[in-house]
Amino acid sequence: MICEVLVEIKAKNIDKTFTYHIPDNLNDKVEIGKRVLVPFGNRNIEGFVLNIDKKKDLSYQIKDILEVIDKEPVLNEELLELGKLISKKTLCNLISCYQVMLPTALKAHKGIVIPKKFISYLELNGNYGDIINKLTSIKQREIIKVLYEKNLVEKKICLDISSSAVKTLLEHGYINEIQKEAYRLNNDEQVLEKRKQLTSEQETAINIITAFFDKFMPFLLHGVTGSGKTEVYMNVIAKVLNRGKDALVLVPEISLTPQFVSNFKSRFGSRIAILHSGLSDGEKYDEWRKIIRKEVSIVIGARSAVFAPLTNLGIIIVDEEHSATYKQENNPRYNAIDVCLFRAKKYNIPVVFGSATPSIESYTRAKEGIYTLLELKKRVFTNLPTVKLVDMKNEIRKGNKVLCEDLLYKLNECISKDKQAIILLNRRGFSTVLTCSSCGYTMKCPYCDIPLTFHKSSNSMRCHYCGYSTSKLAICPECKSKDISYLGMGTEKLEEWINENVMGAKTIRMDIDTTSRKGALNKIVDSFKDKEFNILIGTQMISKGLDFQDVTLVGVVSGDASLNIPDFRSAERTFALLNQVAGRAGRGTEPGEVIIQGFNIDHYSIVCASKHDYKKFYEEEISIRKKLKYPPYCNICLLKISGKNLENLFTEANKIVKYLKTNISKVIILGPSSANVPKINNTYFVNIIIKYKKVNDIVDNIKFLKNRYITNKIINLDIDFNPNQI
Repeated sequence: MICEVLVEIKAKNIDKTFTYHIPDNLNDKVEIGKRVLVPFGNRNIEGFVLNIDKKKDLSYQIKDILEVIDKEPVLNEELLELGKLISKKTLCNLISCYQVMLPTALKAHKGIVIPKKFISYLELNGNYGDIINKLTSIKQREIIKVLYEKNLVEKKICLDISSSAVKTLLEHGYINEIQKEAYRLNNDEQVLEKRKQLTSEQETAINIITAFFDKFMPFLLHGVTGSGKTEVYMNVIAKVLNRGKDALVLVPEISLTPQFVSNFKSRFGSRIAILHSGLSDGEKYDEWRKIIRKEVSIVIGARSAVFAPLTNLGIIIVDEEHSATYKQENNPRYNAIDVCLFRAKKYNIPVVFGSATPSIESYTRAKEGIYTLLELKKRVFTNLPTVKLVDMKNEIRKGNKVLCEDLLYKLNECISKDKQAIILLNRRGFSTVLTCSSCGYTMKCPYCDIPLTFHKSSNSMRCHYCGYSTSKLAICPECKSKDISYLGMGTEKLEEWINENVMGAKTIRMDIDTTSRKGALNKIVDSFKDKEFNILIGTQMISKGLDFQDVTLVGVVSGDASLNIPDFRSAERTFALLNQVAGRAGRGTEPGEVIIQGFNIDHYSIVCASKHDYKKFYEEEISIRKKLKYPPYCNICLLKISGKNLENLFTEANKIVKYLKTNISKVIILGPSSANVPKINNTYFVNIIIKYKKVNDIVDNIKFLKNRYITNKIINLDIDFNPNQI
């Protein structure tokens, strides 16, 4: 009996299975989807069994499988099929598609062992009366009484009474020690919250979705911020659970998870598994096993949770469906939205895409009838906040360089009324750059040619692309001047300025730097919710999913900054960011106010965001996309070529463009041109963009190019279909 095994090896050009003989002693253990240990060259490596042939015998000798690692398959039939689909759509090696689905503990990597967590318990070993009569030690008798009253007690509780007494009782056989497996995440939250009173819009949406429980149907739930989309999700899920089925809920990033999951736990208790990158390898392994063992009915998580091994799905929900984080930026470059549609179609169930600012592509699908559009046009408790736009060109003339006069006044007023405020700045660090005032020298990363960012907390300058760090610039290396200026504004500097200029300010920051440690994000959210702080300052992560009842003011600094990014989606991202962060204001009983300051506030994306007018924004944006032939009027394939020599890169890139123009018709080819960030860690990047209608028009030619450069050690070619960023 033989089997086909897929292994992971560094050679990019090898994407196939290898045949191994199954020895008699492993015949009953080898199954498709299990990991096995196999000899490969002069080493032993792990791989996945993809096929078994019980009849076939080869005329030549092949190597034996050495060991079967798993008791049960780690890749079920659905995941095996899904991996092949992703490999085909992304032109990525099959092994990488399977590896990305699994937690580290279950990947095919020899030598990586994630242990299970066990807790020691003690129990009586015999009759209580017989044992207690034999004991004279007060501590020993106390421990025996505790075990008699509670039957099974954690060992550490008894050790707190007396470790020597526990040792003696175990040695004499009066008590037994039992090891029980425990999960690392405590999920035993009580069900406290009852179902809320629904609005007529919510009831309509729920009724329409539940009418399609046994049919594949994609829904786009377009609801303004605060309209109760989460309540719609939970009501639909409750109905799914009542039918004995499971629910998969995706959120765009970890910043949404603490409050989002808390809402679900208060409704559904411990029937929830959580999967996101903020968990340790052990925690992910535990959550995965909960799902496999069918101990949970709801899975909530970020992008990778889309592969959760639920086998009885009844609904898939994608919150903030417009988020760019649903697309993986490295191999395999899958889009979780596509995976959701595949799984929903397979289980013949509805999939709900929810957002206050749907992606242009999704809204177009809804208008064309591919998705069913459901709308929540009103907030549940209050009206949408009022939004004021402030032109900073006028403010700078008045000497207001950081916050405009109105925002500073409203901030002081907000604090004086014992309310809370959120200030969004779409930048990180204390100051954007340090520049010599005498000669204009700006210190750049030696590996990326990008200006370094100054971080005051560590008094260092860092590259946000490769991680290079050096001490603060004190003397200009060019002219030896000590006149070093701070240019730009970061969250640290903004926080410092607010503390100096707003009386009674108790600020807390939420950005990559302050949330990098495990548990830091939850701590910040909880402390702000408990009103230990009255001003939350942060980057994009504060714009979505947070719900604070006492926040009545939201300020946006550099509201137009994201318009300057050279990407066709920059207007869409700006509208979404401003609309989402504005939605953090006035979610309680009091009305909210929003002040957006910038230099290009007349741009249609900012004006429409200030009026909460998605449809007007969509009309403006879709007309531009149509004229310039961008999605949804075409698809895009990005060829990213990288290497150490820029001249060689452009030579090869021009060859690629020539090949494409010669062999493909009905497409638009842009480039080659340097990437937006042309150099990272001493590696240069050049882009070629292909606009096409149908993937079949280009896929064979792209495969040819992939195979052409797969063995090239000087030039690397990356392929990304419909990238989120160009």
